[in-house]
Amino acid sequence: MVNLPPRTVIELFGLDATDSNQPWGAVLSEQECPFTHKRCYKVRKSAPEISIGTCAVSFGKPPAPILICPSRLLDRGQIFTDCLHLLTLHEPGNELHLVPEVKIPGGNVDYFLVSTKNDKVVDFVGIELQTLDTTGSVWPERQRVVERLGIATNDPAVDTTKAFGMNWKMTAKTILVQMHHKASTFEHVNRKLVLVIQNEFLDYMRGEFKFDHFHEPATISDTVHMHAYGLKDPIQGHRALGLASRISTDAVGIGEALEVQAETRVEFEAIVASLEAKISADTRFSPFNAGEAIQNAAPDAGE
Repeated sequence: MVNLPPRTVIELFGLDATDSNQPWGAVLSEQECPFTHKRCYKVRKSAPEISIGTCAVSFGKPPAPILICPSRLLDRGQIFTDCLHLLTLHEPGNELHLVPEVKIPGGNVDYFLVSTKNDKVVDFVGIELQTLDTTGSVWPERQRVVERLGIATNDPAVDTTKAFGMNWKMTAKTILVQMHHKASTFEHVNRKLVLVIQNEFLDYMRGEFKFDHFHEPATISDTVHMHAYGLKDPIQGHRALGLASRISTDAVGIGEALEVQAETRVEFEAIVASLEAKISADTRFSPFNAGEAIQNAAPDAGE
């Protein structure tokens, strides 16, 4: 791993923010997320016409790349391809669909990867995305990075001494509680739920919560799977996402991690009805059209 500068923005709109050879004027003007192929949805509250575009920061000792935007995990659709093996009822000839934001008891699930035959749901995998939340504003450091890249901002925020931090504890507790609420739902209907996170975040949760009962490598019979990814060194301004580890447990295991008991139930037919109402030609997914499918499923800026 290349050495990183401490506590700064290292990716803007999917590009290495230390690479001055990128066309930054055009990138900052277009404000496009390269992972959703839409305008970056993270906008300034005081100026909603401005997309922030921060994908990753460096943090820690030694500094490591930390993802702070869930859309960054959509790189090349790799996270969805890495869930195909969990569609145990999928057969050749079935179609794949990528369906965003499906509501079930316990909250929304970010994506469903769905196998269909004759437009009827045969199998599905729920996929949740979680990156780190920050404390404090990243905006001043973002603006300082932009100026180091040779683009004047005339922004007084550049001169502030305030620094951002990482909200490890609250982010971890929040996502584990959410997974706990949803895990028993998926176990009840005998389907899989996958949490996609970064490797550094998984390492933190291992240290702070009870994870010694998780299976590693993951066991396909388990309901809850965690796929942890790392960022590779940049090539031509882009850091590729790579699967680093997979662990798994059941609904009880998530409860044990939090020392609580599972409580949510939902009927299989309710989930199927929600999915079949949303699948269409626009949601059709394959490893060869991942970009198009993700673009159709991604939120627009400001939503």
